[in-house]
Parts: sequence; C-alpha cells; structure tokens
Amino acid sequence: MTTAKDIMHPGAQWIPRYETLDRAAQMMRDHGVGALPVSDPENGDRMCGIITDRDIVVRCVAEGHDPARVTCGDICEGTPRWIDAASDISLALREMGGRQIRRLPVVENKRVIGMISEADIARHLSDDQLAEFVHRVYA
Repeated sequence: MTTAKDIMHPGAQWIPRYETLDRAAQMMRDHGVGALPVSDPENGDRMCGIITDRDIVVRCVAEGHDPARVTCGDICEGTPRWIDAASDISLALREMGGRQIRRLPVVENKRVIGMISEADIARHLSDDQLAEFVHRVYA
C-alpha cells in the first residue's frame, strides 16, 4: 500500500494566522512553495486553514488591499482539508479530486509533516490514474 507519507513533500512550513500576507508571500518565495498551512497559536498551533499564492493575489491585491495589513487568518475560510500520513494514497486522490483541491496537508500525530501537491501525485501514479485525477480536479 502506498501511503500519503510515501508520496508527500516533507517539511511543510507553517505560518501563524496573525502573520501578514506579505510575510506569507516571502515564506512561499523562500521555500519555493505555493501554499502554507495556517496555524492558530491560541488553539495549540492546530491547523486552521491554508493560504495559497492565488489567495494573496485574488483575495487581497486584486481587491485593493495592502498585503502588509491583511493577515492570513483574515482570508482563511472553511474547514481545512488534510489527510493522515498512514492513509492510502487512493483516499488522498478522492479527497483532492472530490473537493477540487490541488494541495493537501499530511498530518501525523496532529501535526502537519508534509504536503501532497499535483507534482507529487504525477510522480507516483500511472498515466491512467493521473488522467482521472486531472479530470476530477479540473472538471
């Protein structure tokens, strides 16, 4: 069985919900990623959302807001999706395809330990599985 931990990119970086979007963008640049899990220090550093580079552009900059004044917590919304590290990769594919999400945090012992992205999926699936995944996410 291939698990989420087997295919994830390890070492996902967190950003606290009180940090500003300009700091999130700097972290994304420095780590070469397009998304960061957002933690809530007031709730035991549990994940309270995820922020993407697209969120920063579309929900802040394009609306005329200052990324130095808007926090990650201001634009995180909804229940964050994640997968347990020991879960079969088929569960990750269903979660990502069913919710049309492109990145999925991987959690072990209630802590984010990595992230599954489209690139990780592409490296570990057959061509047929990859085609089905792409159809579900982008349909």
